[in-house]
Amino acid sequence: MASSACLLTALIHLFIWSRRRDAWEHLLFALAALGTASVAWCDLAMCHAASPAEFSTAARWIQPCLWLTLIPLALFVRLYLSAGRTWLLLAFLVMRTAVVGADFTTGQNLNFLEITDLHKTAWLGEIVSSPIGRANPWMWLGQLSNWVFLAYVADAAFSAWRRGSRRRALLVGGSIAFFLFAASMETAFIVWGHQPWPVMVSLFYLGIIMAMSYELGGEVLRAAQLDRDLRASAEQLSLAAEAVNLGLWFRHSGQSEFSVNNQFRELFGLGAKEQLYIEDFLHRLHPDDRESARQGIAAAFAGDGEYQTEHRVLLPDGEVRWIACQGRVNFDGNGQPGLFQGVSLDITRLKEADLEQQAHRNEIAHLARVASLGELSSALAHELNQPLSAILSNAQAAQLLLARKNQDLTEIHSILHDILVDDRRASEIIRRLRNLYKKSEFQPEPLDTNELIQEVLKLMHYDLRAHSVSVVVQLTRDLPNIRGDRVQVQQVLINLILNAIDAMAQSDGGVRTLTPSSNLEADGRVRLSIADSGCGIAPGTEEDIFQPYHTTKPQGLGLGLSVSRSIARAHGGRLWAEKGTFSGATFHFTVPVWTGSPDEASDAVLNKSRDSPQQTAH
Repeated sequence: MASSACLLTALIHLFIWSRRRDAWEHLLFALAALGTASVAWCDLAMCHAASPAEFSTAARWIQPCLWLTLIPLALFVRLYLSAGRTWLLLAFLVMRTAVVGADFTTGQNLNFLEITDLHKTAWLGEIVSSPIGRANPWMWLGQLSNWVFLAYVADAAFSAWRRGSRRRALLVGGSIAFFLFAASMETAFIVWGHQPWPVMVSLFYLGIIMAMSYELGGEVLRAAQLDRDLRASAEQLSLAAEAVNLGLWFRHSGQSEFSVNNQFRELFGLGAKEQLYIEDFLHRLHPDDRESARQGIAAAFAGDGEYQTEHRVLLPDGEVRWIACQGRVNFDGNGQPGLFQGVSLDITRLKEADLEQQAHRNEIAHLARVASLGELSSALAHELNQPLSAILSNAQAAQLLLARKNQDLTEIHSILHDILVDDRRASEIIRRLRNLYKKSEFQPEPLDTNELIQEVLKLMHYDLRAHSVSVVVQLTRDLPNIRGDRVQVQQVLINLILNAIDAMAQSDGGVRTLTPSSNLEADGRVRLSIADSGCGIAPGTEEDIFQPYHTTKPQGLGLGLSVSRSIARAHGGRLWAEKGTFSGATFHFTVPVWTGSPDEASDAVLNKSRDSPQQTAH
């Protein structure tokens, strides 16, 4: 009965292991159960032995059967409890193997040098045999190996208990310790105590097998319950994914094909049974987005496992969709990639709304630039009048020289050179105005902060001089390039300088000083500041001045600072105001540093130069 129970238990766990090849604890337990079944047959043979020779043969073969039971059991403890000192385990393995050697080389078996007679005893209605003979001194090796095994199990159970696995520690460690101790004591009493008891070692090991089977059976039941819970959770997740049109996808490390749900197939225009591989996925993307998606996947596998991107998908009917993907790569204990899974969501409407909002912001920014044209009109007229007047004067002088009989070619060359210089100057002013007031999309490029400030100051030079404003430039050298749209950043600076001029015009007397400055912030952004010595900002209104249509100018629209803050946010920075150190106000505008490669920066500059009109002097 004990052997049948162990064989049935072994078959059950062998079947579980065949379905789950990574569940090595079930294989080890099945081997231990098979060993216990063979021990039971040896016990039965000893109980029914008719002669000392038959008993001795059965007793000799019980040691290899115990080896087959205890060795897998020791490895099972190490794997199942994830604890136990390695040197104790190795010592037990060596000693238990030595026990089998001593069993076949010393005496008739490990326990007896010689069995002289058998004692017949009535037990549970059967006549059973028990040995009478001389004990084998090598029996101590078997007993010592059992005590080493007990120490190893106790150490593993104690470690598991401290780690929090108290149920496992108590059931596994306690059952092995109790039944193994009882089996050792029974053998010692029979051999050394000459007790006329039948040898029933297998019944004690059967107790271990039953306790372990109860524990593993509970694990199987809990796994089955977990599987049902996971199925229910998967169904709920599937319903939620259908409700929000969320595409689910995953791929195991040993597979080349992605598993996806129906929503993912609809998002990417896949057939109901069409297989999906990584190249098929990339082929569905817009050509401009394929390389970034490939790099994102490679970075996830090589880095922290996080994958997040937005890309366009080209459907078979020509439709273009924006899809946001977010996934994760799960790594095993050795750092090897395992499951790659994630979700995809159609964000086409959000992208279209964002593009529409961006176009709206650009339109408002353009209107604000046009509105400021009136404030700059006198300065612009003067800036253009100077080179045009010089061109006219030089042209008239050249005509007079040419009308003479003896022309001075050197003087004429000098006049023509001055005309070319003034023409280029006027052309440069017109180019700057054209760039500033034309409608354009957001075009980020690497910009030199100090050069940008100097360029705006040149454009505002006459207006500043007309209002008797002195400029004190405080620029930090060797700043990194910023990532921004040249026209929009210039617009912010012009708005801030115009506001500063108006604020200083409203103040009574005093020196009018404008202080543009640039600095590198601790967070890696570059800060552009415009400080003035004007009337300052009323306390508590530092945020009110950025509200749309809030203005203190009689002819103002109240859009300058509002649009400027919108531009700052679109650049990934911020715009704020604070009271000046001594008087006036200071406006700060932060812009992120350009993080692209040098090649990208060169391409951006090249593209910008291609977009700019060629300047030709006539």
